[in-house]
Amino acid sequence: MEENKDEFYIGYLDEVPVKTKKSIKRFVLFSIGVIIIIATVFSLTQNTFKNSTFELTTSTKIMGVYHEMPYPMLKVKTSENTFKNILLLGFGKLSVNPYLNKIRKEVPELSGSMLSIEGNLIYYNGKTLLQVTSDEKINLIETANSKRLPISNILVEGIELKGEVIDPKCYFGVMKPGKGKIHRSCAVLCISGGIPPVLATTDENNISEYYLITDQQGQPIHKEITPYVGKPSLLKGNVVQIEDWYQLRIDVNTIKDLELPSRIY
Repeated sequence: MEENKDEFYIGYLDEVPVKTKKSIKRFVLFSIGVIIIIATVFSLTQNTFKNSTFELTTSTKIMGVYHEMPYPMLKVKTSENTFKNILLLGFGKLSVNPYLNKIRKEVPELSGSMLSIEGNLIYYNGKTLLQVTSDEKINLIETANSKRLPISNILVEGIELKGEVIDPKCYFGVMKPGKGKIHRSCAVLCISGGIPPVLATTDENNISEYYLITDQQGQPIHKEITPYVGKPSLLKGNVVQIEDWYQLRIDVNTIKDLELPSRIY
């Protein structure tokens, strides 16, 4: 009977024992298979990117009519008798107001003025925003004319809408996909810093609509609404249409937390 001997592999020898070769091959093949499975599962469980755009490295100069309804916007002509209202935002987690202070001192009646503003465009799902990073990039073209201001109409009174309060800057393109508790915390900081709060709703046909949230008098609200950011909620108020944007005027104290998992954060 032949004695069964264990192989002893010596690294400085050219010859690798047969059993050791087989073991190494099995280990390598097994490791590759495990890596492929882990990579596949990881990729399938990730959130998909939205079809949104943030032109971080590209500056665009746009000209339009400045107005506050009640958040700073620029009404831009896109074609004959067609306009788009671009929501103005500041750098980082701040509103655009600090960058407007210089020109406001020079032109006290700014609403209705024609301005040229250079910044980074953000756009998604029919909405356009502009990040402004310097007061030097805001220039007066023509003084105020109230006839240029967009017309607002009350569409519905006492409507109830279900949705989530979001930070439009990150949601519309700066963060992709921007989900999770960390992004909800970021949204709270953005809205606290002056970024306008927006209610994002989705109907049974998966069609999204967005409402700039204000108080009942149509004035800005920020910190008062942060407890409801990223929480499916029921909001009741009046809907006002300002051309291509909707405004939802609410009493923050009447917001009802639906205590459901967030679909956005």
